[in-house]
Amino acid sequence: MSFTLTEKLDGKVIEVAVTGKLTKEVYEQFVPVTEAAIKRHGKVRILFVMHDFHGWDMGALWEDMKFDIKHFSHIERLAIVGESKWEQGMATFCRPFTTATMKYFDQKDLDKAHEWINA
Repeated sequence: MSFTLTEKLDGKVIEVAVTGKLTKEVYEQFVPVTEAAIKRHGKVRILFVMHDFHGWDMGALWEDMKFDIKHFSHIERLAIVGESKWEQGMATFCRPFTTATMKYFDQKDLDKAHEWINA
């Protein structure tokens, strides 16, 4: 598993790139950065880029659900970039946990995802 987190537009946009399976350790890095950005801006946008993604382990799934419930209305836009096999599942999984406007992009459309998340 590899993971990178990048803040853009002074933390208004948080880009997360993950390969493999999400773990609880990823959330231990993601949550404080995101909560600090929410404190500064009120709402943030998240660009989640998946490559060779294999889902969540149980610890990560629990952390994700806690984060989503706590920050239900703090995510303004959520762009998900990945392989088409994840599109329907991610949209179905994420929808109950956020009021964010969500959009899914194929890997080849990463530039379009950047344009949309920054618009």
